[in-house]
Amino acid sequence: MAKVMIVGASGQLGHELQRLLNEQGIAFDALTEKELDITDLAAVKAKVAELQPDVLYDCAAYTAVDKAEDEGKELNWVVNVDGTKNLAQVAAEQGVKLVYVSTDYIFDGTNAGEYMEDDPANPKNEYGRAKWAGEEAVRHSGADYYIVRTSWVFGEFGHNFVFTMQNLAKTHDKLTVVNDQMGRPTWTRTLAEFMAHLVKTNAASGTYQLSNDNTATWYDFAKEILKDTDVEVAPVTSEQFPQKAYRPRHSVMNLDKAKATGYHIFTFLEINAALRPNG
Repeated sequence: MAKVMIVGASGQLGHELQRLLNEQGIAFDALTEKELDITDLAAVKAKVAELQPDVLYDCAAYTAVDKAEDEGKELNWVVNVDGTKNLAQVAAEQGVKLVYVSTDYIFDGTNAGEYMEDDPANPKNEYGRAKWAGEEAVRHSGADYYIVRTSWVFGEFGHNFVFTMQNLAKTHDKLTVVNDQMGRPTWTRTLAEFMAHLVKTNAASGTYQLSNDNTATWYDFAKEILKDTDVEVAPVTSEQFPQKAYRPRHSVMNLDKAKATGYHIFTFLEINAALRPNG
């Protein structure tokens, strides 16, 4: 059985992946950012040499999209680019398969259709630029890799849109949510399962796009999350809800390549038990 190593173990995806692998009876070494600083190349080399994994799941990322525009700009680049380069370099040197998670924010959101894996990237915010640079570092490292682009991630662990909506609903009778940004929500369980599926089935190396099926605006998503409450959800435009970082207006990614691996992708409506505490 393949030896597995996880970095970024304390984040919402890292937690979800550990739970999944435990359920599947797969042994792994999971390291938090305090246990392994991926921006320290020597430390990465030493730890990978010590653990000798066959597969390295990179769940480490700086994901504070708005902070990445100013106060977190340097940290965003150091973690998402330099840290990724270190992991990819060591994976190539030591013959480890690398699974790297990227984002729909590498696209500018001007495509009215669905983005394909090989469509040109044109990130419009600092987070997207860093994740695209991370993708390129992985591709050119010489490592055996899977790049998995995802979007609008939510789950049981960590800070995400679902928790934000549920918490706001406790103290507000009415919430306003942006209704002119279209994408695909992604449950961390779905993402973790697909990453493990790629490894288990020895799928072709390369770039994949994975989210739950169906599309939604943030307003649609919020309505679904709060459907069993009395909270009124009202739509607003992006201009009415300004944010530091640019958000793509239409970042729907095509899922055909992921589906062709044999992995069944549920719609986000089908997994609403994960959205609502009483689901």
